Amino acid sequence: MSDLTEIPNIGPATARALIAAGIPDAAAPRGLGAHAAYRALLQAGERPHFIGYYVLHMALQGRPWNDCRGEEKAALRRHFDGLVSQFRARAPTGIEAELREIGLIAPQSSARS
Repeated sequence: MSDLTEIPNIGPATARALIAAGIPDAAAPRGLGAHAAYRALLQAGERPHFIGYYVLHMALQGRPWNDCRGEEKAALRRHFDGLVSQFRARAPTGIEAELREIGLIAPQSSARS
């Protein structure tokens, strides 16, 4: 198994988050693709951040993180927004979220597509 930090632009914190999301090595995100790997991060509870999303795309292409520009960046933003909206639509809010957090309501199923 190869170390996630061998992928350019993936540092120790991102590697730990990927491992916690069930992506244990560098082969896994390459096989999944950046979009699916980022979905796994969101499913694991990571907060969405567009820069992290496009950095992961650039990393898996072997490109510098700041190489994403113009229409490519705009298209990635649309994909990111669509992905995040799936999670926001399902996330409990208000009192329901608080009750889930302290364990008075069972957690939602993590089977998200």
